[in-house]
Amino acid sequence: MARLHQQPICVASSLLVPLATLATPPWLGLDGVPPSWAVIWLLPWALVEGPLSGALSGLAVGLVMDGLHLSGWSQIPALVLLGWWWGRLGRRAQPIQRSLNLGLLAWLGSMLLGTTVLVQLVIRSGWPLEPQLQGWGWHTLWCQALITGLLAPMLASVQLLIWRRRVPS
Repeated sequence: MARLHQQPICVASSLLVPLATLATPPWLGLDGVPPSWAVIWLLPWALVEGPLSGALSGLAVGLVMDGLHLSGWSQIPALVLLGWWWGRLGRRAQPIQRSLNLGLLAWLGSMLLGTTVLVQLVIRSGWPLEPQLQGWGWHTLWCQALITGLLAPMLASVQLLIWRRRVPS
């Protein structure tokens, strides 16, 4: 059996990230904010594949996600860092067994992703941000982190089980 990055069906699953981002129904979000599908997909991938593949996958998914919004901020730095960090966790620590651990990791990842976006907005727009932009940024950060952390135990655990079966120990 090949590693995940050598299996076309597993690599093709990354195309679900932009598709899910564009096709998320309103009822699946929290107060109009959808989950971070990139974080939900990248977490099990990096845990199975390791730090290098996790970072490269974070870069690839970040490039696609940045191509969807074409604004001045980027998700790439956070996704590369998360892919590397989660890959190191998957290689060095005990295997993640509990779904709630996946939810906590996804929540932390979504918080890091949202924080890097806010920092980029502050750098680009100057400090302090306009009051309505500050409120919007924090609202989006917390809502996205919460819904991502709630969905990750269900979705990422299934991905993790499937992908661990495809990779030899």
